[in-house]
Amino acid sequence: MLFTETRLKGAFIIDLSVFADSRGFFARTFDIKEFEAYGLKPTIAQCSMAYNRKQGTLRGIHYQLDHTNEARLVRCTRGSIYQIIIDLRPDSYTFGSHIGIELSAENHRALYIPDHFARGFQTLTDDSEVMCQLSASYTTEGFGGLRYDDPSFGLEWPLPVTEISELDQNWPLFEGILVYHEGQYLDL
Repeated sequence: MLFTETRLKGAFIIDLSVFADSRGFFARTFDIKEFEAYGLKPTIAQCSMAYNRKQGTLRGIHYQLDHTNEARLVRCTRGSIYQIIIDLRPDSYTFGSHIGIELSAENHRALYIPDHFARGFQTLTDDSEVMCQLSASYTTEGFGGLRYDDPSFGLEWPLPVTEISELDQNWPLFEGILVYHEGQYLDL
């Protein structure tokens, strides 16, 4: 596996080292020792999958803060998505910054998303599937979200939004969010 750190410290693009022959290819998608070597959380407490019928579907932008924070490894196993992550670590020099990356069944890329990041994705194809490995089991405690069109971030989604949940459409703007950090809530 090839780990490339993004400009958001701790967030990594992971490309596969592919071993190909006439049958196809083989590649490792996870190795606890390699994750530990980069200082990443190698714990897998839960795996989840999202199936999306329509191109342009938007899921997120969600975050898990407080003591329930979780790291994620996201991979698109069918179709293609545009994954955005936003740094919500109050002590980070990239606080409030974001990146976007295409993950697809074709490019086999994964994105490691550290604790205290918000994340959301938009489908670029019909019938896409997304797999997530989480370092902690999901809980509603500490769960929150940001508006996909919040002007605070200047996010640019590649397609018009065709499907979005009512919850995701109505998250508050960033200016009113409280973040739990080092034992206290901070008004961001």
